[in-house]
Amino acid sequence: MNVSQLAQVTSDYEQEVAQFAADVLTGLSSESKYLSAKYFYDDTGSELFRAISQHQDYYLTRTEYEILDRHSRQLPALLGEDEIDIIELGAGDGHKSELILNSFLAAGVKVNFYAIDISDKAMDMLAETIKEKTNLTVRGLVGDYFDGLRFVKERSSKRQLVLFLGSNIGNFDHVESKAFLRRLWSSLNADDYLLIGFDLKKDINELVSAYSDSSNYTRDLNLNLLARINRELGGDFDLSAFQHYAVYNPVLGAMESYLLALREQKVYIEALQQAFHFDAFEPLHLEYSFKFLPTEIDSLCKQTGYKLIDNFSDSGERFIDSLWQVSLRKP
Repeated sequence: MNVSQLAQVTSDYEQEVAQFAADVLTGLSSESKYLSAKYFYDDTGSELFRAISQHQDYYLTRTEYEILDRHSRQLPALLGEDEIDIIELGAGDGHKSELILNSFLAAGVKVNFYAIDISDKAMDMLAETIKEKTNLTVRGLVGDYFDGLRFVKERSSKRQLVLFLGSNIGNFDHVESKAFLRRLWSSLNADDYLLIGFDLKKDINELVSAYSDSSNYTRDLNLNLLARINRELGGDFDLSAFQHYAVYNPVLGAMESYLLALREQKVYIEALQQAFHFDAFEPLHLEYSFKFLPTEIDSLCKQTGYKLIDNFSDSGERFIDSLWQVSLRKP
């Protein structure tokens, strides 16, 4: 796989670290402390998420794999293209996208696959899964999603199918998800497509188990964010002084992940030249994972400028991969 270098699709490393530091300062200075989940996925975080996705308690990955295994063969006929650019945002290890690629290849469609991820490690894992072959070219882009989309658009005028799988949209709140999808809309051409994953509302016990797996991979993923601050920003977080806690908020319709300070403490971060005080059992919010009803998916689609083509679900109706098309003409 041809993996484009960082400088081709995103800002340089120093700018990334500066942005990381600014976001940490903002989050830890807030009245209710928080850190952005987008910083989970350094190389260690990507490895941990791979372990989570394969764990028996985490139903999301195997459920979506079932959907794609059952329904991806319908996609080439629905799109009706002889050649297509398939662009995946947050590509991970590529096992789900491989099902989609193979369906297009089996239908005789030439595929140009672009995988965009912020993690070099994710690209290494993807390269183990997806290999170039007849009618399939593969290119990895390490960097920001929208920088990657701009990189592709500058080099190709083919119809695009963007993949945003794995319920990644659930990491945004309702306002953020609309803003993200509208920005994505503005990055695409009229009649391009989006295949997007939504985790559905379901039994709360099943949700909590998925976000507090029995092997503690999710705990380790959350603590790795503190370790990353220590490594990259000169923090002195004591990881043993924080406890992972996940809970479902029925008012928001979202799983919420926290780290709880187990004792009163101060954490100094050298890059910020500042110390941050934590009370005993003070929560540090890390992630939302919003869940959806089918009616909410339909509403979100219409509100952000797309047309719903079809919803594909698993046998237990726990998850939906929804196919949308850009419906409004560009100025």
